[in-house]
Amino acid sequence: MYQARYDDIMNDGADSAKERERSLFDQSIMMLEAARDEDSYSYKSIEAVHFTSRLWVIVIEDLGSPENGLPPQLRASLISIGIFILKELEAIRQGTSTDYDGIIEITRTIRDGI
Repeated sequence: MYQARYDDIMNDGADSAKERERSLFDQSIMMLEAARDEDSYSYKSIEAVHFTSRLWVIVIEDLGSPENGLPPQLRASLISIGIFILKELEAIRQGTSTDYDGIIEITRTIRDGI
């Protein structure tokens, strides 16, 4: 009886964590879409780049953790994607790129895979 409840709680915990992850990616996507048509030095752009960068730094750190349960090859691939996104965000921040659409598309794909 207790084991069944514990299993339910653990499953709810994993489901809740996935939902929080999806929600954070959704927030990032919405912010990037709002910033896409703005100047790279606008408040919306700065906020979107900062939020998305922080999100991906956290994701990369989690993927690099030994406690992460994903297969090593998948973790490595996602870390590579995250590093690419961070580089693209830095280019946007510096005003040398405006490729919000590429970041949005990749982020959607990752979000949909959660």
